[in-house]
Amino acid sequence: MKQLVEMVVFARVVESRGFTAAARLLGMTTSAVSRSVTRLEAHIGGRLLHRSTRALSMTELGQAVYTGCAMIAEKAREVEAFAGHYASTPSGLLRVSAPVSYGQLCVAPQLSRFLSQFPEIDIQLDLSERFVDVVGESYDLAIRIAPTLPPGLVARPIAHTSTLLVATRGYLAHAGTPSEPADLAHHTGVTMARAEAQSELLLRRGPIECRAALAARLTINNWAAIVAAVCEDVGIGLVPDYAARPALRQGLLLQVLPDWLLDDPQGNLTVHAIYAPTRHLPRKVRAFIDFFANQNPERLPHLRPLEAQAA
Repeated sequence: MKQLVEMVVFARVVESRGFTAAARLLGMTTSAVSRSVTRLEAHIGGRLLHRSTRALSMTELGQAVYTGCAMIAEKAREVEAFAGHYASTPSGLLRVSAPVSYGQLCVAPQLSRFLSQFPEIDIQLDLSERFVDVVGESYDLAIRIAPTLPPGLVARPIAHTSTLLVATRGYLAHAGTPSEPADLAHHTGVTMARAEAQSELLLRRGPIECRAALAARLTINNWAAIVAAVCEDVGIGLVPDYAARPALRQGLLLQVLPDWLLDDPQGNLTVHAIYAPTRHLPRKVRAFIDFFANQNPERLPHLRPLEAQAA
């Protein structure tokens, strides 16, 4: 029944909140998606969607019809996942969401090698600090670096990150090089804009634990931008290792208090790949996760391997 296809299209339009977004997911043109919904409305005998130039909403009939269509679309996803799981070669479009800086520095540079290794996989990488709805927005997986993860999803660890204190030689020559955590109180801090609590740091060196203050005179909501600002001698930056490593390797930055580890909840985090629970994980998803979980640390020195979580 051709109406089954139109029901799946209608469900994707509702879940994607628009014809254009649904068209991208389905590999169709926007006009073809619109015609499909119109045909379904004609078959059912009533309007399913209120359309306007700015918004899209379901009618009362559309809400009732969507429930059944969503079930059909979910079954179609299960069949697709089942087929993808048993396919001899990973293939298909892989939609991935990742944080902006991590995606720029750790994911995008490796995609050429991944695509060469898996020539039948296409990737749509969406870099955003927004926590996407993996299921509702039809992402295959999302990369998350956070103390807590959304419930109801499977989380696979792929790497660790730690937070470093970094500064330029020029800044340290002018303001002095801290030798103990207490010295940070006399310095200018550059931190993530949303990290208000990071003005007080908990540092550890072996069994010794110490709290220190770092006044954040400059806050920015992007790690790469923080590194760029710190490279201009503005102060001591508090940044994740993957963002700082390139500048450290080039000698543009030095690590401050290298013998001390930041022991705050945000200081040491695990990078997770999260995806919707399924009995048959598509091979394209497994290929992507395995690829990044098994990166050679010599190739990616900003990542630390997962020996502790290898099981």
